[in-house]
Amino acid sequence: MSAMPSPARTVTVAALAVGAAVAGIFGATWTVDQLRSPTCEFAVGDSTESFSPEQSANASTISMIAVERGLAPRAATIAIATAIQESKLVNINYGDADSLGLFQQRPSQGWGSEEEVTDPVYAANAFYDALVQVDGWENGVVTEVAQEVQRSAFPTAYADHEPEARVAASVLTGETPAGVGCRLDGPSAAGSATETSTKAANYFGYSSVPDGNTLTFTTSTNSQAWAVASWGVTHAETENITAVMVDGQTWQRDSDPLTWASDDSGVSNDVTVVFEFAT
Repeated sequence: MSAMPSPARTVTVAALAVGAAVAGIFGATWTVDQLRSPTCEFAVGDSTESFSPEQSANASTISMIAVERGLAPRAATIAIATAIQESKLVNINYGDADSLGLFQQRPSQGWGSEEEVTDPVYAANAFYDALVQVDGWENGVVTEVAQEVQRSAFPTAYADHEPEARVAASVLTGETPAGVGCRLDGPSAAGSATETSTKAANYFGYSSVPDGNTLTFTTSTNSQAWAVASWGVTHAETENITAVMVDGQTWQRDSDPLTWASDDSGVSNDVTVVFEFAT
């Protein structure tokens, strides 16, 4: 429950059609993995955290808003830790009193309308609007800073989620490349480059150009490119994306999907993330 807040690098995204059969060792691994629950794993050094695809997509949205605003990864850490505590990173439409959404923001306390606070993009921006008004948020204790924003009845609870938030934020802001993989069921429908481009424009400002079964983004730095790539992987379930390739590495939904593999695109300042959308 929250108080009122204060007032060219190239990335290509396409969806790849999943084949009916997968051969070899990776294929055998994927066949076994298909029997497991969908999950996303975030890894930074020796630390690994797991979230559901829904939680991961919400965490990525929160992080991409921080990247778009030019905020340090610490902002995403604070926001993700808060959302884990408040909603378990699920965009819920209920809560204490009139609290709603990822951050359990209250319309009656000036956070916005019910529709707005249950929009993850709006809710994350509202959180950051309040965060940057907290003196010393850049170096303050995470749980204390979060409490300044949220005014929760459980002011120390945010500290419980700082470790997993740090891991997720490091990966999702692009500070840790190739840090997330998602094991998912097969796509439920054909993806759409145009629809994904429109959705992405609501999350972040990097230009994107759909061209048939490809979607090309333009970013400025390696970390931005990896943030976009991580956004693609964590939104693969909702957008029916089947592969992402960036910076000479590939994440593929139908082959060893918790890891990234080297590809032959070359490592350079030009970053390519590729999905092929089924037609």
